[in-house]
Amino acid sequence: MDKREAFRMHLKPGCAAEYERRHRDIWPEVKKKIEESGVYDYSIFLDEETGNLFAFQRTKGDKGSQDLGSEEIIQKWWDYMKDLMDTNPDNSPVSIPLREVFRME
Repeated sequence: MDKREAFRMHLKPGCAAEYERRHRDIWPEVKKKIEESGVYDYSIFLDEETGNLFAFQRTKGDKGSQDLGSEEIIQKWWDYMKDLMDTNPDNSPVSIPLREVFRME
């Protein structure tokens, strides 16, 4: 079963360029874990006016990137990214699920 999932995160002011740079150079181990979770299509968009990030992913199965919090490499990635974005006490990004209200196929 394929699943579509969207969520919102938030960048700290002035961090957009560095966020993009770090994601251009995403660690291969992080990418591998995300792919192993079933994600086969993953995009993150930035609203430059607000600093909001909109993430969208499609997965095979019922898991996705949001289910990887117990993985050591993901925790290291969160630690690496925490200075750029709003985070929870465990350094995970504050991630707000978004409900799909329209889809055109």
